[in-house]
Amino acid sequence: MKKKWVTAVSFICAALLLMSCSASGGNGKGQFPEKSITYSIPFEPGGQSDIEARRQQSFLEKYLKQKIVIQYKPGGGGSVGWSELVNQKADGYFLAGINIPHIILQPLANEDTGYQTEDIVPIAIFQTTPIALTIGKDSGIDSLDDFIQKAKENPGSITVAGSGNYSGHHIAFLQLQDVAGIELQYVPFDGAGPSMQAFLGGNTDAVLANSSDLLKYTEDMKILAIGSEETFEPMPEVPTFIEEGYDITASIDRGVGAPPDTDLKIIHKLEKAFLNILEEPGVKDQMYEEGFEPKAMGHEESVQYIEQKTKEFADILEKQ
Repeated sequence: MKKKWVTAVSFICAALLLMSCSASGGNGKGQFPEKSITYSIPFEPGGQSDIEARRQQSFLEKYLKQKIVIQYKPGGGGSVGWSELVNQKADGYFLAGINIPHIILQPLANEDTGYQTEDIVPIAIFQTTPIALTIGKDSGIDSLDDFIQKAKENPGSITVAGSGNYSGHHIAFLQLQDVAGIELQYVPFDGAGPSMQAFLGGNTDAVLANSSDLLKYTEDMKILAIGSEETFEPMPEVPTFIEEGYDITASIDRGVGAPPDTDLKIIHKLEKAFLNILEEPGVKDQMYEEGFEPKAMGHEESVQYIEQKTKEFADILEKQ
């Protein structure tokens, strides 16, 4: 009798253990996440990507019930950090901020980036920073049409500052030349801050700059057009390129990505956490106040968006 009882208990314990493993995803693993998550920023501390990650940190810890460790991996315009990302274990415990068009343009322009666009699994895109064309207050130019007319009269003479080559600012510059049929001179600087300071110091005639940077200096310049699809809420007086008759949208989109082959169940859990932050009271208002535009694109939509932008940017680069 005792032997039968022991056997029955053993059978029940084994069944409960099997059920536990099945409920937790099998292979003896518990519910994701079970430990802290590293959130890598591929730029220096204090930039736009860092600002957003710090805003998200406490919310992510609340939703995921684990510590979020923010680290920095600057270098190569982000490529060092993205190269690290694609070589991490695909278990959801290492994420990295991603920037578009950077993760598209770098592999298109240079085969030796250490990663390919398709290696990065986008979790969500949560923010965009429209890029605007700006000139000096005393330039004598009052509109985008005036700027384009002057450029046509003086091919290659107008200098335009921007942050780096094969960046969002550079691609906006190439778009403007192509759509308007003009020739300008692009002057790349090592970052958005240096390009803005060079412009303010009178070293270039114009600048293609992030909306978040422009908000600090609106009284010192004249913003001709902005690359948002619709009126940009913090700058309602600034027309879009589209409203001015030029089919140009230009922005830096920010999101978060995971290593290749990360399980979709993990991706979707992380996606929900990041997108839920945008619904927290005051978050969107705070983003607008800082010159950012909230964006809520989940995994599937982000994949499609990146594919669309890859084709668009490849066509632009082929024309050069």
